Amino acid sequence: MAAPISPSETLVMPVNIPNRGRALVAIRDIRAGEILLSDSPLLLYPAAFSSSPASSFCSLCFRSLLSVRIPCPSCPSSAFCSVRCLSTALCSSHGPSICRALAALPPVHDPELRAQCYFLLAAYALSLTSPDNFYLLLSLDGGDAASAHPEAIALHALIAPVTGFSLEVTTSLIAKDKRNAFGLMEPFRLEDGGERRVRAYGIYPSASFFNHDCLPNACRFDYLDRDGDDNSKITVRAIFDIPKGREVCLSYFPVNWGYKERQERLMEDYGFQCNCDRCEVEKNWKDEEEEGMDDDNDEVGEMEDSEENENVDFPHAYFFVRYVCDQEDCGGTIAPLPPSPKGTLSDVMECNVCGQLKKEEGFGGHGSDSEFGAMID
Repeated sequence: MAAPISPSETLVMPVNIPNRGRALVAIRDIRAGEILLSDSPLLLYPAAFSSSPASSFCSLCFRSLLSVRIPCPSCPSSAFCSVRCLSTALCSSHGPSICRALAALPPVHDPELRAQCYFLLAAYALSLTSPDNFYLLLSLDGGDAASAHPEAIALHALIAPVTGFSLEVTTSLIAKDKRNAFGLMEPFRLEDGGERRVRAYGIYPSASFFNHDCLPNACRFDYLDRDGDDNSKITVRAIFDIPKGREVCLSYFPVNWGYKERQERLMEDYGFQCNCDRCEVEKNWKDEEEEGMDDDNDEVGEMEDSEENENVDFPHAYFFVRYVCDQEDCGGTIAPLPPSPKGTLSDVMECNVCGQLKKEEGFGGHGSDSEFGAMID
């Protein structure tokens, strides 16, 4: 298990919950919009790379490269957004051995395999420059990684001459990456049809404790292109009020996915079947009913106006109306901005996908947020 999260740094603490394993629970009553966790990555790596993986972003912090582009002095495959990032990288994630490894790596045409190669190189760099953090990486949950899959054997053959990792370590690392990596996305652009690509992956040791729920009470925000030295941090904010002792959960994918798609992804990537309240309702739906609930905004809009909204049989419909972004082709989750330094709650909602800010009537007091939290108890 990873090192415990200090209550002085966060509003959640790790516990073990029967049939759910490790989890994070609120250490006090949480108000909508409060920051539950801010976490820095153990390592970052690009979603895919070629002969020039950093053509559009910094090879250390993954900020977009605009007017400033500082090339790596040892290889043509990387560039940086500042002298500081270059200096830091040369002493950590992009030392001489990584440059040589990139130059010597045979062509890998599959994007996913290329990304995993770069993950293993990043893990190797971590083992050289920060052994404590490397052991923390090894301590993360990886599920059943006792046997090597064919892809792990192929990756081991490619990377072992550089890293010196045994097949067992390579297999374990790949399993931990699959279970714990967070995708950091390219900006949302309507001209792309709302489809977002992953720019980089990161392993965040504290955030890895969050379990999944298809009706989450918190959501994750990342701001890779913001100014400052902490652009690669992620923050997790409460979507609505969360009582003390309640487990805090994220959705591992967009909440507007259908039941079958959610279950298939969870089983394939995380090795479990979800039995949350929403899934228990939707598992008996016919395919056309599920598609209608996902796609028909008029149907859930009528629920919002209904006088019987508090007693609706499908509480996730209310979630869709209130906490899913209404921007076309977005489908992101919205949460209030953090409270002011004086504790005043915000009535401005932010989407964690497109970044849209929206002021909603009635959000200032968050009374409905408390009611929704009670509704799903």
